[in-house]
Amino acid sequence: MLDTKDPVNKGDRNKIYFLIVVIAALLGTNGFLFLKDKHEKERFVTTNTEKDRLKLEVEKIEVEFDKVNAMNVTLTEKLQNEQLLARAKIAELKNALQKSQLTQGQLVAAQNELKELRIFIGNYKEDLSRLEKENTFLKSERDSLVKSVSSVNAKASVLEKRNSELSEKVKISSALKAFNVQLNAYKVKSSGKNIEVSKASAAQKLTANFNIIPNELASKDYHKIYLRVFDPTGNLIANENNMFEADGQEMQYSEMITISYNNDDTAYKMDWVNPKPFIKGTYSIILYANGFTMGKAAVLLK
Repeated sequence: MLDTKDPVNKGDRNKIYFLIVVIAALLGTNGFLFLKDKHEKERFVTTNTEKDRLKLEVEKIEVEFDKVNAMNVTLTEKLQNEQLLARAKIAELKNALQKSQLTQGQLVAAQNELKELRIFIGNYKEDLSRLEKENTFLKSERDSLVKSVSSVNAKASVLEKRNSELSEKVKISSALKAFNVQLNAYKVKSSGKNIEVSKASAAQKLTANFNIIPNELASKDYHKIYLRVFDPTGNLIANENNMFEADGQEMQYSEMITISYNNDDTAYKMDWVNPKPFIKGTYSIILYANGFTMGKAAVLLK
């Protein structure tokens, strides 16, 4: 039997095997690179999606933080420092997420920082809410205190007014009042004897005689009695330097004496010498004591 010869020699066969191996290796490499590229694209998409989500979360937290800080609350030093820290952390996260690409490690770090920021903001909100409640309570207490003080002041004002009115009544009630006031004109003889006259040409002085109404409220002490004299034309005859206060105003007086009051039946008198000649008509006087009108009298000179 004749041997059948193989049309492909051994060397050619080895080349074919090698070529097959190379093709298989290339196919495997291409498949690996394809899968790797696909995985990288998927990971890149996932990374970008997570980065956008984190950006949105940071913006939400910032808006919420602004709303919290819009509350009309005066911050303590601790809350002021916490506010600055939160602002800095938000700015830091926003800057980190602005990068075009983030590594997986950077993304994880950003996620962790965002978690910490959420906890930080939550605690900050609780502290601020507690502070607001405390401020509301303190404001309520303050308003209540202001009301109480206002009420006390109002009562004190009423009492002060009543005391003032009472003091004025006591002052008026304790003032000396005259009765049986008589006014006479006299001329003085060379011997010093006083002669009562009714003619203006003969008169040299006026004398007021009076008694004082008994008054238990009046102090048993020295009291000043002021006399004002008016001529027939109604003009006051007084020295402009002689001033006193009565009936709530400053006045000039014609004469003044000091008496010792003992709440008894003592009779008093005041002499007034006219620095000018008397004229015909009615001369009138008003007596004052303790800042009030004490009594009045008049005399007609012919």
